[in-house]
Amino acid sequence: MEPLISVIVPVYKVEAYLRRCVDSLLSQTYQKTEIILVDDGSPDGCPAICDAYAGKDDRVRVIHQKNAGLSGARNAGIDAAGGEYLSFVDSDDYVAPDFIQTLYELLTETDSAISQCRFAYVQGEPLKRDDTADRSFKICRGACLMEQLYGPEEEAVYFVVAWNKLYKRELFKKIRYPEGRIHEDEATTYKLFHEGKKLAFTDRALYGYYTDNAGSITSVFSGKRLQWLTAQEERISFFIEHGYEALLPRAYKKLCDACITFYFRCTEEVKDAPALRRELKSRLKTYKKEGARYIKELPFRTRAGYGIFGVAPVLYVKLLEKVQGQA
Repeated sequence: MEPLISVIVPVYKVEAYLRRCVDSLLSQTYQKTEIILVDDGSPDGCPAICDAYAGKDDRVRVIHQKNAGLSGARNAGIDAAGGEYLSFVDSDDYVAPDFIQTLYELLTETDSAISQCRFAYVQGEPLKRDDTADRSFKICRGACLMEQLYGPEEEAVYFVVAWNKLYKRELFKKIRYPEGRIHEDEATTYKLFHEGKKLAFTDRALYGYYTDNAGSITSVFSGKRLQWLTAQEERISFFIEHGYEALLPRAYKKLCDACITFYFRCTEEVKDAPALRRELKSRLKTYKKEGARYIKELPFRTRAGYGIFGVAPVLYVKLLEKVQGQA
């Protein structure tokens, strides 16, 4: 007998996209699903759209709640879910007809706790089922699974996000997304990897990540983005506690590199830009001190760059441009 799979969809101000998302879930080749639409206090027509779907298809359940943010909506869906497996889909995105079927078969056939697929940047065109597509996959276990978070950015992104995956329900016995924060995936996925220990990854792009300009995602920088640094700090503490110290050089490099990247994104148009730049320089100094034993394992050029930036960010940029021009 096929098990019930719960698909959790946080809903907030997506009136133009919600039907497309829900229709893609109702059209899945794997039919034994419950689709939990969490209306997170949406002020537009989304609540009525959610109720309409629930009224015509008993696979759809609706939760109406005061606005609690993406994490709060996901957590409400987790608490209400009755399935043996969970998946998350953002309400402006949509999935291929065999999204659930493929991930379920991959997870069970490989005896993994998590399965995941690639995603494609889409602008509204349908993701079709392709029975001739390559069925190859790879398995990641233990520390190797954690290492995927520090691979090339174009690959690491598939691992850190919450929404291209299928999870065993038991992974969420003690784990929830941090409410009131952004970058909630960065703060949570590594914990699920630690609990699950094994992940299967198919090369097929079964999830459509919607953007108005395919392949190009831009966002305005603000002080909230520093919560990304907080998530990385927490991850480092977790690694030390649970024996992933071999990853700490890369973890500290990612943290220090982000301080520099964020610093230069704090242009004069950004609110409180001078204060944010001061804080980022201060954080980089702290990370260099706290992670000194791990940072010393990084290449000399990287360590020298951190030192130059701490003294003269403008000089750092000039030297970086010179190095890139010689490459």
